[in-house]
Amino acid sequence: MSTLSAPGKVELAGLGPVSAEAREAGHATLRRLLRLRWGVGAAVVLLLIVATSVFAPWIAPHDPLAVNIRHRLAPPAWMEGGATEHLLGTDQVGRDLLARMIYGGRVSLLVGITAVLMSATIGVLLGLAAGYFGRNVDWTIMTGVNVMLTFPFVLLALAVIAVLGPGLINMILVLGAAGWPIYARVVRAETLAIREREFVLAGRALGMSHARLVFRQILPNLVSVIVVIATLQVAQVIILESFLSFLGLGIQPPTPAWGNMLGEGRLYMLNSWWIATFPGLAIFVTTLVINLMGNALRDWLDPHLKL
Repeated sequence: MSTLSAPGKVELAGLGPVSAEAREAGHATLRRLLRLRWGVGAAVVLLLIVATSVFAPWIAPHDPLAVNIRHRLAPPAWMEGGATEHLLGTDQVGRDLLARMIYGGRVSLLVGITAVLMSATIGVLLGLAAGYFGRNVDWTIMTGVNVMLTFPFVLLALAVIAVLGPGLINMILVLGAAGWPIYARVVRAETLAIREREFVLAGRALGMSHARLVFRQILPNLVSVIVVIATLQVAQVIILESFLSFLGLGIQPPTPAWGNMLGEGRLYMLNSWWIATFPGLAIFVTTLVINLMGNALRDWLDPHLKL
């Protein structure tokens, strides 16, 4: 039983008054636990997607590049005219859709992870330099960050790919080179605060080199922030890769990638909806679970981080 004891407070029998701030803290804790639970579930789903992609040669039921015109546009197995030989049906030239989706996951995850590693490496190094050295170094790097952020990414990617040409390597280079500013800005801000802490000042007084101070004292304190940003960035890169491949500027057929499969299937949406629907669902589910896991990591590692 509870009674009102003062404005903004509720008194629980035998427990004394409970303030509105305490109730809000309890609600925040509950929300955090729910997010962590969703994050664990998302991590399990993502692990299954990654495992399926890694072991594609042993899991895929068919060669993803094998053409069979006699079985073209075959519907999924549960539909009339479908066969268990092709569980998700076939595309416009008779290639097995399930096999192509499994192999397409390898390409999308490879692009996402590799491009994010490239972006993180560039951005973290520049952010550490800007935050630690300050002054002219800081001004130069942050000017570069601001210039990069003024260009719409899609237009920048279109221009670069028009010069370099489409393909896997060029796609990774474009996405990796375009994603570093967010790391530089966040790492710089954190470094500005950490460099004034006592353990850094003590190391400087003891004559530690700049490299040792940066990489042994400051960088370890930024790992949680970097991990959270990188996790969320993987989902964004997968979406961007799929978008560019959909436009024909990314991974080129016949190499299977979710984006170009979606682009090929759009012409058959009315009569053979499965060609585009299943790759679209794969993109949606993968980016959703990565975002859920990223939010859970943020709440677990650094609840006060805002991205």
